[in-house]
Amino acid sequence: MHKQLDEKALSEYSPLILAYIGDAVFELAVRTHVMMSGKRKIRDIHHDTVEVVKAESQARVIRHLFDDLSIEEQDVVKRGRNAKSTPPRNADLGDYKMSTGFEALLGFLYLKGDEERLLFLINHALGIEES
Repeated sequence: MHKQLDEKALSEYSPLILAYIGDAVFELAVRTHVMMSGKRKIRDIHHDTVEVVKAESQARVIRHLFDDLSIEEQDVVKRGRNAKSTPPRNADLGDYKMSTGFEALLGFLYLKGDEERLLFLINHALGIEES
């Protein structure tokens, strides 16, 4: 789907660029998961998707997982969290910053080609237990 980037190349990208990619990756995964959970009206699918991808939910996930991340992953989250950005008016600043860190990590893993770790984190965010 894309050329995998090595860690040196990844470190040169802004954490906001990583978050931009991570947001798209997470949104698609969540939309797919919600859609596949059964036939429903698009309004209901959209509502359920928004509940998962909103800053508050993403912040809760990364706060729960943070201590179990590798040092490298924690650094990516911190870079994303600390990046200068403008949150939407309806988002708590702390949640928005943490969700940006979460999305940066997802973007980092996606671009790195670490699909196994990426899927683990997405499944955790979706509450899916791996067997």
